Amino acid sequence: MSKEKGYVSFVLHAHLPFVHHPESEDYLEEQWLYEAMSETYIPLLTNFKKLEEEGVDFRITMSLTPPLLNMLDNKMLQERYIKYLNTHIELAKKEVERNKYDERLNNLAKYYVEKYSSDLHIFKDIYNCNLIEGFKHFQDIGVLEIITCGATHGYFPILYVNEQTVKAQIAVGVQTYEKYFGKKPSGIWLPECGYVPEADKYLKEFGIKYIITETHGILYANPAPVYGTYAPIVSPNGVIAFGRDLESSRQVWSSINGYPGDFNYREFYRDIGYDVDYDYIKPYIAANGARVHTGIKYYRITGKDCEKDLYNLQWAKDSAEKQAGHFFDCREKQIDSLAPKMQNPPIILCPYDAELYGHWWYEGPYWLYVLFKKIYYDKCDFKLITPSEYIEKYPLMQVSTPCRSSWGANGYSEVWLNQTNDYVHRHLHVAGDRMVELANKFSNEKDKLKVRALNQCARELLLAQSSDWLFIITNGTMVDYAKKRIKDHIGRFTKLYYEILENKIDEDLLKDIEEKDCIFQEIDYMIYK
Repeated sequence: MSKEKGYVSFVLHAHLPFVHHPESEDYLEEQWLYEAMSETYIPLLTNFKKLEEEGVDFRITMSLTPPLLNMLDNKMLQERYIKYLNTHIELAKKEVERNKYDERLNNLAKYYVEKYSSDLHIFKDIYNCNLIEGFKHFQDIGVLEIITCGATHGYFPILYVNEQTVKAQIAVGVQTYEKYFGKKPSGIWLPECGYVPEADKYLKEFGIKYIITETHGILYANPAPVYGTYAPIVSPNGVIAFGRDLESSRQVWSSINGYPGDFNYREFYRDIGYDVDYDYIKPYIAANGARVHTGIKYYRITGKDCEKDLYNLQWAKDSAEKQAGHFFDCREKQIDSLAPKMQNPPIILCPYDAELYGHWWYEGPYWLYVLFKKIYYDKCDFKLITPSEYIEKYPLMQVSTPCRSSWGANGYSEVWLNQTNDYVHRHLHVAGDRMVELANKFSNEKDKLKVRALNQCARELLLAQSSDWLFIITNGTMVDYAKKRIKDHIGRFTKLYYEILENKIDEDLLKDIEEKDCIFQEIDYMIYK
């Protein structure tokens, strides 16, 4: 038997909606990807690499969602990211000059020149413009477990009105994973952690062993789990569920006392895009002249109602090291108190949005690096583990059905179904029904043009179903863009639907849509049959 008293499992959910606009470079939303690459994905890969080189054995699990994989693999977006980096290097160099009489600002500007130059080198020379290879390497050497997600992060608890649409989300999620990683995924991050028992049979059909759910999805499971979220449960259909641990989540997530609020950390909201002279910054902001984030930020959080102080890299590192120690001690205590009461060693599951690490919490990737080293070198009673490894070690678990739930505000579906966005669902449901109708009606279609149109219909439906658009409308951030995307995809779907039925396919239009929405090249519309 293993000598560990318990285990800690980090699960990072790396996801962005598919944003691809060959028709224009003026879409700000495209920068979501570039920011995540520079602030989250490259820093995570860099810290994994350091751990590997230092001989530190660690474990982490990440979902890389199908839209994200498709974007990371897209030539046009790779080229635009290089352009983005070159622009940032140019701006940072101007900043070095602009701040030459202020030593602290000048040093920070130099830091950004180095940072973006290093990103460019890592992206082009080390990963040959494809970060997927970077993540695959760590999966291949056994320290990272990559799991999948719904095809476009469609929200199961509402989509399952038409079960074929949930089946397709799962099928295409698994297919995309196989394309990039050459094997089947063991786990799935349910989009928005949205669980419904109706999805189990499809998860099972496509070989998914386990899911990640929200805390109350486990706590309110039926029958009540004896060990709460500290042990996985298995549904009557044979799908294993791991629930989020509340205590460790709060330490990182909480806006009041979570680590990212430390006063020494970099202030996310204070950016030179808003601070410096307009004519000077104009070439580096939005095409329409709106001030936006540039990624160059000079201030630390400092405190609530005080003048912001300049960011100090060393102080930020000191805070990260101290907090890694605190997190480590808390898990020790937690596991010490749980272990004697449990049949199997407890597992503390720590799921987070990957973008929290680096993008929102700039020092997050370094914090993980320090924590993983600490767990490896310090004497402690617990180890890092992936959900798959835990299942292999402790296959016996309680049979119980998780409760319908999500990790959205208030724990159920109101983020994706409320007065601001409820109008969308009837369009999604009608399109879902129509897609199933097309798949049944043209089940052995031989006409190549018609098959292309049918496959594009499947892509448009999946893209319209992305939970991100509903979330954005609820949060009131980039509402016009989100509404435009839903309208575009439903509009393209509907136009193609009628053209297919009337046997009047406009090939030029189809080609234009295929170029814009070029996701899931291998899709087969028959998944909706």
